[in-house]
Amino acid sequence: MDKKTDILSLNLNELTREIVGLSERGFRAKQVFEWLHSKKATDFSEMSNICDQLKDKLGKKFCIKSLNMQKRLVSSTDNTVKYLYGLDDGNKIETVFMPRKGKNSLCVSSQVGCRMGCKFCASGASGLERDLAPSEMLAQLYETARAGDQIDSVVIMGVGEPLDNFANVVKFLEILQSGYGMSLRRVSLSTCGLADKIDELAGLRLGLTLSVSLHASNDADRSAIMPINKRFNLKTLLDSCAGYFEKTGRRISYEYALIDGVNDKGDDAARLARLMKGLPDGSYHVNLIPANAVESGSFNKSARIRPFAGRLAKENINVTVRRTLGADINAACGQLRGGRRGCGQGEK
Repeated sequence: MDKKTDILSLNLNELTREIVGLSERGFRAKQVFEWLHSKKATDFSEMSNICDQLKDKLGKKFCIKSLNMQKRLVSSTDNTVKYLYGLDDGNKIETVFMPRKGKNSLCVSSQVGCRMGCKFCASGASGLERDLAPSEMLAQLYETARAGDQIDSVVIMGVGEPLDNFANVVKFLEILQSGYGMSLRRVSLSTCGLADKIDELAGLRLGLTLSVSLHASNDADRSAIMPINKRFNLKTLLDSCAGYFEKTGRRISYEYALIDGVNDKGDDAARLARLMKGLPDGSYHVNLIPANAVESGSFNKSARIRPFAGRLAKENINVTVRRTLGADINAACGQLRGGRRGCGQGEK
């Protein structure tokens, strides 16, 4: 039997071509699209305004991807929720719901594992297994919403490097906007610094917020903890970021996790201030993050985060310190695991 087509990964134009190819009228595609993404149908039988004949055709050709919730962990300190979802190939991914007053965010994963190899991050410890399809990214929202959590914004900051799965992430964003109905101004995408893909993303002018994981203020230190810097050094990366701002007008958030004895000294703050001053006015914001403990990691959280922030502020750098959420359930920045078979075991 031929493998069925993943209908949840089709944009409206693609779905319309498929529906017309089934000898049905094109307007039916909009009805099916609404059932899939607005009403979050899990079976074609739920589509009450679709005739039985078309439902039968859809069931024979397409499948509606879903996730199997295997674990739901709730933080005892801040009510952050981490979901462990099973995929149909036996792999697992983690998704984090972050409740905030008036604005609940969902942190979604874009890959099973990660090949970027950042030294302070648990997600890439075992490398990359595979990319997630648009349907598997969308399903993280849909399953979480079915669990009763209302989602107001999305951050693509979970397991994986989103720009390493560029085509699927862009289609996810397209369907998120046109099907789910979320403005892309409520979406943040985090990258470790694939400068060529930042250039490509800028050309699309999608309106989302770009978050760049910087984590060091010179090439030597950054290359030591982030191998991607050997491919795209700081100048190349920051030039691409300046181009992103020029084309989109969207301010970029530069993420900087302070690691004890690695990137948290006064000289580091001074160099970071100089880097930011070299960027266009109004184009940046520095977000300082306390480095979080990860399994088998050798880095410790810095105790100098407030003095570091003060040094930047004295240089008139726009800086904030990110609140740590979900650390007690390994849901904080850098703590999500690679998503391979068996991940998430042993947590209480």
